[in-house]
Amino acid sequence: MSGTLNLMKLCVGCDDPAELAAWQRQRYQGGPARHVTRMWPRREAELLDGGSIYWVFKGVMQARQRILELQEVLGEDGIRRCALILGPELIRVAAVPRRPFQGWRYLPAGDAPPDLPHGRETEPALPADIARALADMGLR
Repeated sequence: MSGTLNLMKLCVGCDDPAELAAWQRQRYQGGPARHVTRMWPRREAELLDGGSIYWVFKGVMQARQRILELQEVLGEDGIRRCALILGPELIRVAAVPRRPFQGWRYLPAGDAPPDLPHGRETEPALPADIARALADMGLR
């Protein structure tokens, strides 16, 4: 996936990957999740070539979801928005600290954290402050 492009987004309203997964399961009944954003990614083809959205929880990137497609959504205000259609599986990744930012950011595949090794993906997420401290020390 060296040419793949990803997105990075703050997860607002959920404290950790397990909480986001539970919320999405309840809302989307196991089907593809959907996240609506104001801006349409200009690099759409690269995102749809195996890209993921990497979720940041309380300053720590901890999970990703595959981006399946982009759909146009018109808001009640008539403004065109982009719905990111996401795979139902939330994949845990090695914890990486991230500073706050607005909206989403592109994340090249070479800068994306690796998925957690087999057997660790179901571990409960560490509290954000501990995950951030470990990541700052280079420990994941």
